[in-house]
Amino acid sequence: MGDLPAVGEGKRGEDGHLGYLLRQAAHAHRQRVEQRLGDLGLTLPQFSVLTMLAAYPGHSSADLARLALVTPQTMSVIVANLLKAGLIVRTPHRVHGRIQSIALTDAGEATLGDAKQRVYALEAEMLRDLAPEAQAAIRQWLTRITQPEAA
Repeated sequence: MGDLPAVGEGKRGEDGHLGYLLRQAAHAHRQRVEQRLGDLGLTLPQFSVLTMLAAYPGHSSADLARLALVTPQTMSVIVANLLKAGLIVRTPHRVHGRIQSIALTDAGEATLGDAKQRVYALEAEMLRDLAPEAQAAIRQWLTRITQPEAA
């Protein structure tokens, strides 16, 4: 038995399977984001939820789970923690009484503003060596592979 390859080597590098490399990159991205957001008390999934709420306010927990790519059970935990932190508020839906609409509080908007600065700076660092055309191609490719007809 030999030593396991370091990140970027062997099957963990350019010779690796695409699915593994995507997962490895997502894991590294999550670690870096959570390191940057640690003193704000936010995880990457919480940041994603706050970002989606800012873009699409007033949606339910079920809607947010779909947007943030987490299970409804996980979203329940995220919402509970964001409520406890005072970053979001729930109100009854104006048409469907049992559904709770979720929105950012002023504190949530302020925290999200701080978090976005940090995350966007990290993303800029990740992309700094790529020409704008290459960045656009990567975004297009990542978007395209998520489409059902790409499968």
